[in-house]
Amino acid sequence: MAVSYESWTPGPESTLSYYPSHPGSSYAPAYSLPMTSEYGTQQQGSGYIDTMPQTYQECPMTVADPNMAASWSLLGPSLPTQLTFGSTMDATKLEEARMLLQQMDYSRATRQDEDGDTILHIYTAKGLRECAYAAAERLRDVGRLDAKEHKGKTALLVAVTANQPEIVQDLLSLGTDINACDVKGQTALHLAAHYGLPVVLQALLSSRPPPNLEARNFEGMTPLHCAAISHSVTMKALSSSALVDVSHQTKAEEKLSCVQMLLNTGASLLSQEIKSNKTVLHLAVKEGNVDLVRYLLRIPLTNMKDFVNMKAHGHTALHMAAGLHGNPHQEEILRMLLRSGADPSIRNLENDQPAHLLQSGVQGDQLKLMLKKRSASSRRRIVSLQDQE
Repeated sequence: MAVSYESWTPGPESTLSYYPSHPGSSYAPAYSLPMTSEYGTQQQGSGYIDTMPQTYQECPMTVADPNMAASWSLLGPSLPTQLTFGSTMDATKLEEARMLLQQMDYSRATRQDEDGDTILHIYTAKGLRECAYAAAERLRDVGRLDAKEHKGKTALLVAVTANQPEIVQDLLSLGTDINACDVKGQTALHLAAHYGLPVVLQALLSSRPPPNLEARNFEGMTPLHCAAISHSVTMKALSSSALVDVSHQTKAEEKLSCVQMLLNTGASLLSQEIKSNKTVLHLAVKEGNVDLVRYLLRIPLTNMKDFVNMKAHGHTALHMAAGLHGNPHQEEILRMLLRSGADPSIRNLENDQPAHLLQSGVQGDQLKLMLKKRSASSRRRIVSLQDQE
């Protein structure tokens, strides 16, 4: 049986949508992740709230401004030093919420319904901060703060997916498990990176103790891999749009800022996803994501040449760039990789060099000549260094 809460008649101030604005996005189909956030406005027909009972004890307060992130300092030439958000909690409303929880009998306040949802999941999904805080206190006291609903999401994971940075911060302050994962192995960091939510991501990254930056989901990916894949999806949508799409441009900036934040916090650029050993550079090159490739290759690494020549099942990033037939950024990506130390003489498991994977025709011949010149130049440099020794 689903949990049933006493009904509450909303006043005029409660007519706002309880669903926060959420620009959900998707992974490439191969990674089998949700197309949109199940807690956002795009899922009102079949989403999280629709599985809730129709009568429950509502929290009598207005919804936090869904546009509270409008003043973010977004991506520029360098990562913003600080993203700020939120406001102080209303002490009066918090006390009202605590009294409401105290008046509710124990089973109603703490039990999970047939879908595993607690009252904390409900208030969190609705963005009702003070009610969520009071419910979290109640569940923490009985050891149920990290109760999981039917898809394995704790309230923290719901808060992340619903783009509720203030509630994320509140739950962290109350001791929720920052590394808890859902049925797909996704932690809060994976979800924030996937959906491109820099303010939520900052709340997570600034937590103490810090989250596990190298946690793997069940696809073998770290949050950094998720951020890179998600950015490529948005860039592909942006490039395929006939008109200038401001929303996609903004989302691309937000997702690239998530990549930056993860790297600046210590996420490993050398991490390889488990299924095919791809690094974020392989992932970006494979999708022809020239913006992300450019950003990654500008990172000052003492071992940049080793990074650029890392193999994913035998293929270097240069092999993958050679396979970008018809992509308008193929030549630019090839040149950037070569300037960063990519070796055109490296062979893959089929004994092919990158030049062997180029398309046929005039363009392919021109690119092949470029690779051969660079390969010859590299050999001369090696011979010169050996002579000096």
